[in-house]
Amino acid sequence: MKKICVVTATRAEYGLLRRVIQNIISDDGLELLLVVTGSHLSEKYGNTVNEIEEDGFPIAERIEILEEHATEAGICQTMGNAAIRFGEMYGRQKPDMVIVEGDRYELLSICSSAMVYGIPIAHISGGEITEGAMDDVVRHCITKMSYLHFPACEEYRRRIIQLGEEPNRVFNFGDVGVENVRKMEYLAKAELEQSMGISLDRPYASVTFHPVTLEKGSARRQTEELAAALGCFQELNFIVTMANADLQGDEINKVFQDSAQKHGNIFCYSSLGMKKYLSLIRYAEFVIGNSSSGIVEVPCFGIPTINIGDRQKGRLRADSIIDCEPQEEAIKDSIIKAMSPSFRAAASEAENPYGEGDTASSIVKTIKSFLEEGVVSQKKKFYDVEGGM
Repeated sequence: MKKICVVTATRAEYGLLRRVIQNIISDDGLELLLVVTGSHLSEKYGNTVNEIEEDGFPIAERIEILEEHATEAGICQTMGNAAIRFGEMYGRQKPDMVIVEGDRYELLSICSSAMVYGIPIAHISGGEITEGAMDDVVRHCITKMSYLHFPACEEYRRRIIQLGEEPNRVFNFGDVGVENVRKMEYLAKAELEQSMGISLDRPYASVTFHPVTLEKGSARRQTEELAAALGCFQELNFIVTMANADLQGDEINKVFQDSAQKHGNIFCYSSLGMKKYLSLIRYAEFVIGNSSSGIVEVPCFGIPTINIGDRQKGRLRADSIIDCEPQEEAIKDSIIKAMSPSFRAAASEAENPYGEGDTASSIVKTIKSFLEEGVVSQKKKFYDVEGGM
């Protein structure tokens, strides 16, 4: 039996890893070591560990790392906590491989501790570019610490190879989020309304806005511009999923909470979970904000995405996405465009560049194959692209 450690620190990350976890459990040759940490264990961010428990997955370790305040000092303390406590966990559990997804800052410490213990890392969703966030640097650092790579598309696969990773360790099976959309058992609209405690009779849009972490001091102003624009469309409801434990995230959440009291068409939720969130999008007029889900998953639904600012700058995108500046008038113009019959028709036919298929099962099969063949080594060679791709 090979012990596979899957680490999840946030609601979004868990939703993307859920099918990977299911495939590990279903494989008689693999043992799941599910480690839950970060904002999952915080009441402030919705105690999203409850969603994992409701799914029936066995949680092996709950590791508290999150400091109360998402300031620069608080984030550094969180990262320090992660290095110490994950180092202790790796010493106890001795997994054969660690699976991580994405680019959260906590992963720097989680992965570096695994590296010290000589535990190979499989990284999902590497090779991407998000020029507006420090996640961009974190993602590439994790790539260099990882042995196996599972990017979302061929362009991202080439970028990982460009970073010196050998092509035979980099696999494009498509995006795990897109697979979720294709295979999700959605809630009926009445079920969704009951679970959220809200009527969805009126047309609505889904809103998720995160800090642009490389533009310090911009979060409050940008969110105020967005909230002001939303308040101008009283014929629409706007359902906001709050920012996670990022630098300036608290400021964003405060602006939305204040706006919800001021405008009767804005509703705030700390977390919805993947099934509710995707079901919400399914019935939405459009999605607005700067979340990666607007770029990757939402085009599968054939509805527009309004992508605000630079947080997602550099990502491959479908023709259903409208990019705009974080300014009230630009956002209002984009909402008008997203609601126009011509753009809605174009969005319904836009091709999603992030693939489709059995992504999670292919990832798990590949990891198992490498471990069983005994070819995994921390002695990685730097692959020079001049040698050919």
